[in-house]
Amino acid sequence: MSETRKNLLGHLLAYGASEMASKLSRLGVVIAVARTLEASEIGIAAAAIATGDMLKALTENGVIQRIIAARDEELDATCNRAHGLFWAWCLGLFGVQAAVATGVWALTGNVPLALLILVLSGEYLFMPGGLVQAGLALRNGKLRQTAAIAGGQAVLANGLSVVLALLWPSALALILPRLLTAPFWLVAMRRLNPWVRNPEAGKTPIRPFLNFGWAVLGVEVVKAARMQADKLIVGALLGPQALGLYFMAFNAGLSLATSFSTAFAAVLFPHLCASEDRAAALRQGMAVSLGLVGPAVILQALLAPWYVPILLGDGWADLSATVSVLCLAAIPTMLWTAAAGWMRAENRPQHELLGTAVLTGALMLNTVLAAPYGLETIAWGYLATASVTMLVMSWPALRFALVPTLAKA
Repeated sequence: MSETRKNLLGHLLAYGASEMASKLSRLGVVIAVARTLEASEIGIAAAAIATGDMLKALTENGVIQRIIAARDEELDATCNRAHGLFWAWCLGLFGVQAAVATGVWALTGNVPLALLILVLSGEYLFMPGGLVQAGLALRNGKLRQTAAIAGGQAVLANGLSVVLALLWPSALALILPRLLTAPFWLVAMRRLNPWVRNPEAGKTPIRPFLNFGWAVLGVEVVKAARMQADKLIVGALLGPQALGLYFMAFNAGLSLATSFSTAFAAVLFPHLCASEDRAAALRQGMAVSLGLVGPAVILQALLAPWYVPILLGDGWADLSATVSVLCLAAIPTMLWTAAAGWMRAENRPQHELLGTAVLTGALMLNTVLAAPYGLETIAWGYLATASVTMLVMSWPALRFALVPTLAKA
């Protein structure tokens, strides 16, 4: 096995282990809330999380990628500019989410939902102090350490959620730990890769950040819509109780897909940027990711009728078929994640944005059309729509990786 492949596999396993630890601890949350909260309470929390995550996607604005890809002689100036951008952007997002919470309270009178959205906005006050350090850590190959920090924060937050769900059952048990664990991430990231601003280096022009960042930002916003807007649609069409069921099914079925694709995306971009043979690096990434996730999700799908009622309780047994179907969506998701990372490494984030927008639109349409027929119908539609759309949108990357001579023609 080549050294680059060993590095890719090692970094991917590190991030995969981090995400797996996060999801296993999240399983404890799912079990706890299934036994202590009503489906409607879970639905309210799910609506707040969906709203917060769609706004949080705006933090993925391409600035960290500029730090990773910067030339050595421009690094100090790039970090100086990035630091200012991070602070301005995160404070702005804090204000926007607070305004959204106020709007929800004024328009709907739903005080619990508004308060949950407001609590989530507090995360933005901790993020800018550690984002430059996070970018430098990724640039310096400290992927195992960043994975450990992310996983540690998630496990800590999920542990707090379990405790809150058992001692004080309410929707806040799913929300408050996100804010309480934000200082852990900040302190750990600043210690991992200390950074001090160098005023003598000046600041790089802002235009390169804008030229690259607008498409990356668009991708992340649309991606967040793909992951969260369906929940808002289900809540609007079918009510909070159905949303609670939907939220639990998708957490049980797609948790592996989302966790592994998150890990894969974090590892693949630096790997592609550092590789002299990008086609070979992309092939390695696809082979490793599909080889790891394929057997795991097939086994998960087969075992869903057994583990869903055991973990969640007999009252949730009807979700087993839905969970089984959703597990399989992990396979096309990994293919699209690889293609999207390649597009970003090729400085073509606008193509990633187009593909993500098409995919999001298709999945939202599926949710609207299938909602009247139940959750299992939504799940089958999700799997079919995602598989076809992701395969079509991934074709340029597949062509580049598998037939490099044709890709250059």
